[in-house]
Amino acid sequence: MPDVRIPASPVLTDTEAAALDAHWRAANYLAVGQIYLMANPLLTEPLRPEHIKPRLLGHWGTSPGLNLVHTHLNRAIRDRDLDALCVWGPGHGGPAVLANSWLEGTYSETYPDITRDADGMARLFKQFSFPGGVPSHVAPEVPGSIHEGGELGYSLTHAYGAALDNPRLLVACVIGDGEAETGPLAASWHSNKFLDPVRDGAVLPILHLNGYKIGNPTVLSRLPEDELDDLLRGYGHEPLHVTGDEPLAVHQAMAAALDTALDRIDTFQRQAREGRSPERPRWPVLVLRTPKGWTGPAVVDGLPVENTWRSHQVPLTQVRDNPEHLRQLEQWLRSYRPEELFDPTGRPTAQVLSCLPEGEHRLGATPHANGGLLLRDLPIPPLEEHAVPVDKRGNALHEPTRVLGGLLAGIMRDTARRRDFRVVGPDETASNRLDALYEVTAKAWQGEYLDTDENLARDGRVMEVLSEHLCQGWLEGYLLTGRHGLFSSYEAFAHIVDSMVNQHIKWLRTARRLPWRRPIASLNYLLTSHVWRQDHNGFSHQDPGFVDHVLNKSPEVVRVYLPPDANTLLATADHALRSRDLVNVIVAGKQPSFDWLTLDEARAHCARGAGVWQWAGTEEAVDGDDGPDVVLACAGDVPTLEVLAAAELLRHHLPELAVRVVNVVDMARLMPHGEHPHGMTDFEYDALFTPDKPVVFAYHGYPWLIHRLIYRRAGHAQTHVRGYKEEGTTTTPFDMVVRNDLDRYRLVMDVIDRVPGLGVRAVALRQAMADVRTRHHAWIREHGTDLPEVADWTWTG
Repeated sequence: MPDVRIPASPVLTDTEAAALDAHWRAANYLAVGQIYLMANPLLTEPLRPEHIKPRLLGHWGTSPGLNLVHTHLNRAIRDRDLDALCVWGPGHGGPAVLANSWLEGTYSETYPDITRDADGMARLFKQFSFPGGVPSHVAPEVPGSIHEGGELGYSLTHAYGAALDNPRLLVACVIGDGEAETGPLAASWHSNKFLDPVRDGAVLPILHLNGYKIGNPTVLSRLPEDELDDLLRGYGHEPLHVTGDEPLAVHQAMAAALDTALDRIDTFQRQAREGRSPERPRWPVLVLRTPKGWTGPAVVDGLPVENTWRSHQVPLTQVRDNPEHLRQLEQWLRSYRPEELFDPTGRPTAQVLSCLPEGEHRLGATPHANGGLLLRDLPIPPLEEHAVPVDKRGNALHEPTRVLGGLLAGIMRDTARRRDFRVVGPDETASNRLDALYEVTAKAWQGEYLDTDENLARDGRVMEVLSEHLCQGWLEGYLLTGRHGLFSSYEAFAHIVDSMVNQHIKWLRTARRLPWRRPIASLNYLLTSHVWRQDHNGFSHQDPGFVDHVLNKSPEVVRVYLPPDANTLLATADHALRSRDLVNVIVAGKQPSFDWLTLDEARAHCARGAGVWQWAGTEEAVDGDDGPDVVLACAGDVPTLEVLAAAELLRHHLPELAVRVVNVVDMARLMPHGEHPHGMTDFEYDALFTPDKPVVFAYHGYPWLIHRLIYRRAGHAQTHVRGYKEEGTTTTPFDMVVRNDLDRYRLVMDVIDRVPGLGVRAVALRQAMADVRTRHHAWIREHGTDLPEVADWTWTG
């Protein structure tokens, strides 16, 4: 290793350095013990094979570096009386964070059976990566955590989300050098351009360069130091280096670097809050270079291990069967001198505990890592203030998301003092018709201002950046630390965060099963600029599949809503913003669309999740005793329009046909009740859709999703679904539905084809519908607009 950068004068006294080293050695001992031992935790007898776990799982390589960071953060928090949170980015660093949580006492307070003594240590060891135990990574089960270990790429954006609107909070973020190679992490360095030193907290990135991933060197660790410094300075940071492998010297260097970083942060914040520094600070970043697998076996079976990729997981793999490996493990564990670190009962000694902060200042006890403890209900204005009047259905037009924008602006106004609500999105707030927000707040911006700029401010609470990963990460960090928010995105590009929402859903599912984890505000997506109105942007912008991805996930956590008009969007958003521990996906258009339901009707419809629109069908007029002849079902704003237009055509041309119109706003209602808490029982489903009558279902997204949701229903064989089938281009709005066979004329043809006996009687009508579709194709190619009877259509039923 290169020489340690020893400060000019030692920061730590010999006593302080010895205490920090003792704590670090204790954490290392506990980390190794979790990977290997299921008995004999204090080595009170010689190590034997039966003391070793039958399956060795875990990651040692990153643990000593994480233990070093935790140890030194403890000292800084204690000495400076800091409110602090740490995000642990390196994959599978669970042994280290669990060890430190146990040492500081928060683990035993959270899990009283894991006592801070020899018995508790034995349970701590055995449960790690063991059936019925805990995962090998930093997970919801770990006190003090808000970030899933192994979720590589997102640690820094989570840290910044936690710091937003938390002016007293320091968020340390350990970034593994493997993680630093990811695209999202590379973008995350730009988060400092959005952090307000007046109203937000501070983020201290700690780039841990231990040199290796699973089997390869890491890019940043092999850069020349001046090139790495140029990179970090280009991102707007000032690097501070800690490099070495001699423990006491590294402790001195780490303490000096951390003190320097915190002093600079304090100066930046104080100057900004006193109005003396309008410039964006060049925030510090620590660059920590220590060996991978530091203090572990140097050589195993003749091959180098410490400071190589071989130390990544389990350095000694045959401990039960190979006496030499067993000997090396015992030598390794005893090298930490556990008899100096724990008393005969297994309790950590006073020296080990002397660096720890107290109470909620402990990293494992901070309420910011259990955000539900800090969460307050969101002040949502009465919906009546924003609802649109519906004097005649299907005649007046409103932009649903613009109506929602007024509601969001009201929430932003009413949270101005408490600052616990943010809206994020990739440069699309105004495009998505939410620009009413700018009447209340601006877009966060810490960079240069030009005279031509609009709606930018250092204290803005709308977050826009052209990285969906950053938007998602900021919002997740914000929610997990006890606040509220909404993510607005073009529908097609929500897929960019598929893996991120997957991890967040897993986090919520696990957290729900932990009684000490308090519920947090839900992660709310507004997906607009959707597939059916991306006719101007073309095929690349047409993809409704994010809802398929979400509905594959844990049913108790996910919800998908397709409100058909402005008032229903208001009611849906009101419900989603009040909910807890969920991922809510709301798909709604931004283009002018018809108003179908009054606010009271919208509330009732949202409460049902799916229901009959009696005014739209002809079931009562025909007075059929056997229920409808056909069910026209719809989910989504454009499918609803096409179904209602089809229903009107059927009312006019086939007045004797009993048509039922069903609208679905909550997609989970289609699922069986036993598979989703919102699912319908078979009795409910059959009453709504009938068990044996043909159902023509016009759906917003890919049609096979509907079949997957209802495949066990009695009427599945009679259900025909129309939806998006990857037919798109730059074209007219109505041509998009024609290309995908979702248009009103095709739906009428589907009814004729599927109602028994109707095909022969209505052959002329079917031919007329096909002719309109043919005329449509010719018309748009000549005029560039939709047919007048389509473009000027209103509901007259």
